Amino acid sequence: MPVRHHTGRIALALLVAISIMAGVASLAAPPVAAAPAADAVRRAPTRTPVPISGIGVAAGGQHTCVLVMAGGVRCWGQNDRGQLGDGTTTGRLTPVAVSGLSGVSAIAAGHNHTCALLSDRRVRCWGQNDRGQLGDGTVANRLTPVTVSGLAGVSAIAVGGKHTCALQTDGAVWCWGWNNDGQLGDGTGGNTSSHARTPVAVGTLPGALALAAGGTHTCAVLRTHRVACWGSNRHGALGNGTQAGSKTPAAVSGLTTAHAIAAGYAHTCVRLAGGGVRCWGRNDFHQLGDGTRINRRTPVAVSGLSGVDALAAGDNHTCALSGDRRMTCWGSNASGQVGDGTTLRRPTPVAVRGLAAGVLRITTGGWHTCASLSGGATRCWGSNAHGKLGDGTTDNRPLPTMIHGLR
Repeated sequence: MPVRHHTGRIALALLVAISIMAGVASLAAPPVAAAPAADAVRRAPTRTPVPISGIGVAAGGQHTCVLVMAGGVRCWGQNDRGQLGDGTTTGRLTPVAVSGLSGVSAIAAGHNHTCALLSDRRVRCWGQNDRGQLGDGTVANRLTPVTVSGLAGVSAIAVGGKHTCALQTDGAVWCWGWNNDGQLGDGTGGNTSSHARTPVAVGTLPGALALAAGGTHTCAVLRTHRVACWGSNRHGALGNGTQAGSKTPAAVSGLTTAHAIAAGYAHTCVRLAGGGVRCWGRNDFHQLGDGTRINRRTPVAVSGLSGVDALAAGDNHTCALSGDRRMTCWGSNASGQVGDGTTLRRPTPVAVRGLAAGVLRITTGGWHTCASLSGGATRCWGSNAHGKLGDGTTDNRPLPTMIHGLR
């Protein structure tokens, strides 16, 4: 899911992200599903914390992070790969500060890693690094942030399952990490050992405006407002009418007015100029929102949705933020990630309950969802494995819940 540079506040990107996958940061994103794993968990403190205001949020596979007013980052949830960035591998049920990080403009979270875009337009990442997804030239996990090698002038970031991408101010796109399906877009890859430990240029891309990174695919909105995607296409996530993967950018069929984009595990959605939404790819959990469970190789309209400002795509669910600052979601809902108070799959958009108008930014993880509200509040809902909702418990929540220590 993509993230855009902003000096004081965060504008959405997907995707994350961040979903699974979607981690993109508009300065935000997101992403990718992760199987629950046992790791040490520190219980919530009994003292009453001083509330902290958040101005952006990124949901990963089993962890969540928030960007706070002062430019620092707090994270919580699973931490077995160091994805919380606090120098330990101890899971946290409530927010902890990421070590040595300041001047952050945007954040994005993937399967088990997290990245931040700084005010100097450089990128720092931490967590799992087995495929080089941190971009520091190694495959060593990092418990605290490290700088992405050789990358400057970045305006947006997108974090996928095990790969990361950055958009520069001149429209160039760079990616690094796992390349098993060609998701780095440089014309290489295609086997399970393929990866890049430092950024590589995405080929044949005529200038991008926005990015989204999914499980094993990546997409960009171009300056022409067309869309190009690359990587895995087994479920039609590239939107080009086929199921053949592509190691370089391939045009998505029939889109000429795209403005924003979000990528889930194996599906993709865009916001059009008029506020409508089109989605394509995997649809077995109704994540495309067209009322069916039919995979789509080309874009289809999300049913009954208009006036949309922003999108976020999780593993198998999708959410939209409308111009009146209200939020709707659809798709998989087994953990309550749609936020309507049930665990029923939703084939078309339904309103998130318990959130008054005033939602500023949205993000989706593997099986959970979060929103930043006006006034600095942050709310999360859905799966709470490893405490990723930040409420001091591991109980799933089908409605938005307050994060411990945040307003």
